[in-house]
Amino acid sequence: MSSVRVLSIYLAWAFLWMLVQTTLLWWMGVSWEMAVADAVLTNLLLVGSGYAMTRGLRYYQPSVREGAFLFGWSLALAAICVTVFYWLTGWLYSSNQVYLAFVHATLPVRLVYAWLMVLLILLLSWMWFYTLGRQQDEDRKVATEKLAREAELYNLRQQLQPHFLFNSLNSISALVGARPEQARNMIQQLSDFLRGTLRKDNQQLVPLADELKHLQLYLDIEKVRFGHRLQTTVDVQDETTDMQLPALLLQPVVENAIKFGLYDTIGDTEISITATAEDNHLLLQVKNPYDPETVRPQQGTGFGLSSVQRRLYLLYARQDLLKTRQQGHTFIATIKIPQQL
Repeated sequence: MSSVRVLSIYLAWAFLWMLVQTTLLWWMGVSWEMAVADAVLTNLLLVGSGYAMTRGLRYYQPSVREGAFLFGWSLALAAICVTVFYWLTGWLYSSNQVYLAFVHATLPVRLVYAWLMVLLILLLSWMWFYTLGRQQDEDRKVATEKLAREAELYNLRQQLQPHFLFNSLNSISALVGARPEQARNMIQQLSDFLRGTLRKDNQQLVPLADELKHLQLYLDIEKVRFGHRLQTTVDVQDETTDMQLPALLLQPVVENAIKFGLYDTIGDTEISITATAEDNHLLLQVKNPYDPETVRPQQGTGFGLSSVQRRLYLLYARQDLLKTRQQGHTFIATIKIPQQL
C-alpha cells in the first residue's frame, strides 16, 4: 500500500472522529468554535502518531511474542500526544481560563482516549504488515516451488534425448556406407525432430494433432533403424484431435513400447496408439507385444514411463494418470489427460 493511500485512510478516520468528538464536546457545554478546535488538534496529533507508527512498522515488525512492545509503544505515543496537546492549548488559548480548566480536568480521559486510538491504529497497522509479510513469504515459496518444478521437468526432458540421439547417430553411421540416401533422409528427419523438441516448453499444452505430427517424425526415424520389423497403427477419434496434452508426452511412452516390444521379441512388431475422449479426459493407450519368457513386464516400465508419471504429477498433482497392465502377450500403457472446462 502506498504512503499516500495510508495517509488518506488516516485522514478519513480522523475526520470521522473529529465529528464525533466535536458533537460530544458541544453536548458537554463547550462552544462550537472551541469544540471544533479541540477535536481537530486532538485528531491531527493522533493521525501524525499513527502515520509515524505505520512508517516504523514497515521496517520493523515485532513478532506475536513481542506484543507487549506494542502496548508500551502506544502508551508512550499517547502520552506524547496529550502532552503536546496540553502545551499547545495552553499557548494558543492562554486567555480562556475556563477552557484550559476543562482541558486540565479531562487529561486522564484524554490520555485513555489517545492510548486506545493509538493502540487501535498500531494493532491494525501491525496486522496489515504481518499479513502482507506472510503473503509475500507464501508468494516467494510458490515461486520457488514453481522454479524447482520447472527445473525438474526440464531435467526429465533432457534425460530422454541422449539415449534416442545416440541410437539414431549409430544408425546413420551404419547407413552412410551401404545406403547413403537413407542416411541423408534420416539426418533430415532427426534434424526436424530435434528442432521441434527444442521449440516446445516443458509445460506447454498442445493439441493432440500437433503431438501426433511430432511423434510421426520420431516413428519415421525408428522405422529406418528397424525396417519392416516396426509397424505402427494410430487410431484417433475425431473429437480428440483438438484436446490438449503436455508437449512431447507421447514420445517416451512409444519409445518404451518399441524398446520392450522389439528388443525382446522376434519377427514383426506392431505398436498400437489409440486416443479417445472419456469424462472430460483425453485417454491415450499405447500397446506393444512382449515375450513373457524374455522380459518381466512388471520391471519393464523403464525410465520413459517413470519420467512420464513424474511429469504428470508435477503438472496435475495426481498419481493416477498413468497406468500399465499386461493382457495376454500385450503390454498396455494408459494415460489420462484432464481437460480444462
